[in-house]
Amino acid sequence: MILRIIQSAEQSDDQYTLLYKTVNAVQRNRDMRKAQKKQAKEFLKVLEEAHGQIRIAINHKNISAALGLLADCQQGAVSLGDMIETAEGEDCKVIPLLEKYCDLTYQLYENMIQGEPANGNKAYKQLRSYLLKIENSVKNDLKVRTEAVFLPYKASMWDSLESVWKAAEEDPDCDAYVIPIPYYDRNPDGSFGSMHYEGSQYPEDVPVMRYEDYDLEGRRPDMIFIHNPYDNCNYVTSVHPDFYSDKLKQYTEKLVYIPYFILDEIDPNDQAAVERMAHFCTCPGVLNADKVVVQSEDMRQIYINVLTEYTKDYGYTRKDWESRILGLGSPKVDKVLKTKKEDLKIPKEWLKIIENPDGSWKKVVFYNTGVSALLQHDEKMLRKMKDVFRVFEKNKDEVALLWRPHPLIKATIESMRPQLWEEYEKIVAEYRAAGWGIYDDSADVDRAVVVSDGYYGDMSSMVQLCQKRGVPIMIQNVDI
Repeated sequence: MILRIIQSAEQSDDQYTLLYKTVNAVQRNRDMRKAQKKQAKEFLKVLEEAHGQIRIAINHKNISAALGLLADCQQGAVSLGDMIETAEGEDCKVIPLLEKYCDLTYQLYENMIQGEPANGNKAYKQLRSYLLKIENSVKNDLKVRTEAVFLPYKASMWDSLESVWKAAEEDPDCDAYVIPIPYYDRNPDGSFGSMHYEGSQYPEDVPVMRYEDYDLEGRRPDMIFIHNPYDNCNYVTSVHPDFYSDKLKQYTEKLVYIPYFILDEIDPNDQAAVERMAHFCTCPGVLNADKVVVQSEDMRQIYINVLTEYTKDYGYTRKDWESRILGLGSPKVDKVLKTKKEDLKIPKEWLKIIENPDGSWKKVVFYNTGVSALLQHDEKMLRKMKDVFRVFEKNKDEVALLWRPHPLIKATIESMRPQLWEEYEKIVAEYRAAGWGIYDDSADVDRAVVVSDGYYGDMSSMVQLCQKRGVPIMIQNVDI
């Protein structure tokens, strides 16, 4: 089904429109919620069963039971009509059919109340005739709308969902909601520390809804998209437990996980390399998701191989994971490639550092410090950072340094290396106070990539993004 959708899509669709269509996989040109239409169909089955009971009751002269069933059928039809009218409007074709059905049940009820002879088989045929018309109208005339919910937690990671959201937003038959969710820093003992909510940091064109204002359990959206797979398994941060993947899975037919990061591409046959990244494949969000979108076909094969082995004792097969893992690419790449330098809003504080007296630009070097390198090298990495700043300050007339730490580096230090926090905070304060370089802790990671002429720093997703933009890369060596 998924492959057919992709193969039959119009050539003008980009891969993230295709991605949205793939995980959507519903018919087009519809207007009501899928869950509501399903509810309507299920209720019509209940009416059909009730009609059979009415026939039996009348034929057995149990008029009291027949009257009760007719009253229930009429009230149920009224409630169904109210639900459909709210979703579709009073002009919906099924509404007058339901009204005629109610007239029939009322007439049958009144005739029996007045003591007129009743024929169970005849009443059944009359009710069945109207019910068939209603069923056909529900099937063919009710339009179904898709409801897609996007649950990012850090605004700086929104680029991993943005392209898919835009495809959903542009679909006239979809209601798409961006609902940033709160997250906690972890204390060194693993308990929850400060809670953060970054709903105010999203781009102006992204309409944000407060998480308290959307009832996931009540609305049960057709699709939920997440980019954090860790649930309770992250030592540094945790999204609010209400938004763990095992809970979200209960509220939707399709839970879709798209990683917020990009990994180095590796050969699926390189077992040593696969083992080093296998933990990314077995996070709770991956295991609970109905669809997982990864950055390439090679990465898809790695996920499938790892998950097949990891879950073999739980009844899962390779075929199960082949249908759930999609190698459609990362929306992060799509976003950075579509961002144009001339469209960027460069802060005045940045321009003071980047521009030469004649208005031309210096070369901009994107300096990225990550979490893994700091955890590995501790104080040695702090000394390395100081040395980097010393070198670039000496060359500030020719090169503008743009330092962008990993967005979780503060939380990581406080949780896992608290003894480093005071020194790290001092380095940040001194760098910012000196004013010769740019400090970027904004949510807009793509701006840093696009504005830069070169990348220097630790291995991270930023390396992959810079490579896609053709930005030269140099990985820092803490020993030099």
